[in-house]
Amino acid sequence: MDIRIINIGADKQEYIEIGCHKTDEHINEIVSFLKSRQGAVEGTKDDRQYQLPVVDVFYIESVDDRTFIYLEQECYESRKKLYEFEAVLASRRFARISKAVILNLMKVVSIAPALNGRFLCKLTNGEEVIISRKYVPDIKERLKR
Repeated sequence: MDIRIINIGADKQEYIEIGCHKTDEHINEIVSFLKSRQGAVEGTKDDRQYQLPVVDVFYIESVDDRTFIYLEQECYESRKKLYEFEAVLASRRFARISKAVILNLMKVVSIAPALNGRFLCKLTNGEEVIISRKYVPDIKERLKR
């Protein structure tokens, strides 16, 4: 397979074109991955609203009836509930890892066993989050794909 990258002017719309003999599961996987990297979620910080690209989100956490969106170095608040994010991000390589956290699987560096059947998940920004034992089988399966 040949891969070509063509630089275009800033005034033009970016695009991705796939040339193939037939559409098979490999092509569908590439398309699915590309679609999963699109979109944004809304977050609030210092009384200002922001559109946060989905690719920049590390995880979303619910604490004391408040929902927080964590990026590499910043944290934003959202009025949405965790289950609403889960529904929107399900097809975008996000997975619930505990009752209170949805994780961007693309930000995972490593996963190691912890106590009581739980797993410790290290992220690309150095943070660590716990995968509850209830969610471990699902996460293992999703990471195999």
